[in-house]
Amino acid sequence: MTLGSEAVAAQQAFSQLQGWEQRARLLMQWGERLSALSEAEKSEQHRVHGCESQVWLLADAAEGRWQFRASSDARLLRGLLALLLVRVNGLSAEQLRQVDVAQWFDSLGLGRQLSPSRSNGLNAVLQRMRDLAAQS
Repeated sequence: MTLGSEAVAAQQAFSQLQGWEQRARLLMQWGERLSALSEAEKSEQHRVHGCESQVWLLADAAEGRWQFRASSDARLLRGLLALLLVRVNGLSAEQLRQVDVAQWFDSLGLGRQLSPSRSNGLNAVLQRMRDLAAQS
């Protein structure tokens, strides 16, 4: 499956960094790219369960391609969400089922820094995306 231009740009940006501190700084900058969700959008209906931090996810589909918006109360997690969104936005439901979260973050050099709880949370977000796509 080919990557979109934003996903390729993310891989290039993160591959040029050496240590975790540089990656963490860039990760937080990516998190600032997320469009803010309104208080109404931060409802229980949009909350992703299975994350230690609060995470909200909204989805829209046009012509079989999915666009997601997400936010979190945790700064580092917002960066991880932003990177997940550049990987999945524009995919079909079938392509969403093929996304491997661990492989994606490994390709960014972030895999080793993902704690089991963060990894589980990101997998919960991806599973919620897949569920939303399957319901349409």
